Amino acid sequence: MSRILIADDNKQITSILEQYAKKEGYITQVAYDGLSALELFQSFKPDIILLDVMMPRMDGFEVCREIRKHFSIPIIMITARGEDFEKIMGLDIGADDYIVKPFSPGEVMARARAVLRRISHTENLTQQTFTYSNLVVNLEDYTATINDISIPLTKKELEILWTLVTNKNKVFSRDNLLNSLWGYDYFGDSRTVDSHIKRLRAKLETVQHDEWDIKTIWGVGYKFEEKNNEK
Repeated sequence: MSRILIADDNKQITSILEQYAKKEGYITQVAYDGLSALELFQSFKPDIILLDVMMPRMDGFEVCREIRKHFSIPIIMITARGEDFEKIMGLDIGADDYIVKPFSPGEVMARARAVLRRISHTENLTQQTFTYSNLVVNLEDYTATINDISIPLTKKELEILWTLVTNKNKVFSRDNLLNSLWGYDYFGDSRTVDSHIKRLRAKLETVQHDEWDIKTIWGVGYKFEEKNNEK
């Protein structure tokens, strides 16, 4: 039975979401501010978090950042504001999905199920580690290293890297990556992919890697490219 942490300072919203979550069979805990959410996260050990952005004591973005320093647990951000830059920011710092108020509680639960299905699929892959040249990507503990130097990637950045590196020289369109990693029920757009790729590249470029790179195929998408280093 999955455990869900609901963090929102609006008690009416948390009450409704908790009722729906219990009907879905979740074990629930509720936090009404950011610091309490972090404390409950440590003790409750949820399988997924519904995390409001605007909360007292610590906002949802900061809570997400703190959790992502050490854990890859699924996080769905919830906010009353729907500006694109906020959605992109939430996804950039490691959120798995983003929902704007007002919302249908049924839709929230459907999004939670979809995220957990994708996580379950990833965890059930028989191959958990992939190595190419000086790059090692590990899905079991969500780590990546270049020349044994750890690269601090978010969960989604690592999943993008895994998808590209395990399909060397195959071109993925932005829609391919959006659908496979965020799901067909995600209502974002291709800028989400571009933003993650930009951040991923910046982190990978901190360590030299002459034999491979993530290449942009203009007008199409991205691929993990094996470089020809022959003189």
